[in-house]
Amino acid sequence: MPIALLYKLMHRLTKGARVSLGARVKGIGNITFGRDVSVCRDCYLNSSSGTIGLGDRVSLAPFVFVEARGGHIEIGEGTSINPFSVLYGHGGLKIGKNCIIAAKATIIPANHNYASLDRPIKYQGETRKGIIIEDDVWLGSNVTVLDGVTIGAGSVIGAGSVVTKDVPPYSVAVGVPARVVKTRKA
Repeated sequence: MPIALLYKLMHRLTKGARVSLGARVKGIGNITFGRDVSVCRDCYLNSSSGTIGLGDRVSLAPFVFVEARGGHIEIGEGTSINPFSVLYGHGGLKIGKNCIIAAKATIIPANHNYASLDRPIKYQGETRKGIIIEDDVWLGSNVTVLDGVTIGAGSVIGAGSVVTKDVPPYSVAVGVPARVVKTRKA
């Protein structure tokens, strides 16, 4: 890793932090790191417009893509993000403590407007409500979470699901669109 890039990333560390950065990590902008953070090889973190905060003991597996896009991304302590996951921050993204985000998850806190037939969709703007994923949530592989959603603490979202509505705490939700199929509470 080039020394200049390493310096740019390291200057935002919390006092006493121990951060492990893998080969070919690219980091741009306002990124803060907690203690004992691990960012594996080939990760991309871009907060050139916005901010990214990684709490203590956050782990980013290889090929994770995190881009603030004018918003704020906060990843809570003990959370792991697995390979090929994509996290955007347009409208704000908050992921709680001790979450598991499986491989190829996509989390997008923005949505395109498309009501007008007179203009291309790409020029109609976006809504940006934000996404909150509370503590101790497990998102299975290939889960997509869309704008405006809150996933309650202790919930499990099944592999391949698309979350379009809020999920209550301690729920198990599956499908496209995801729906609650059971609760984890006795």
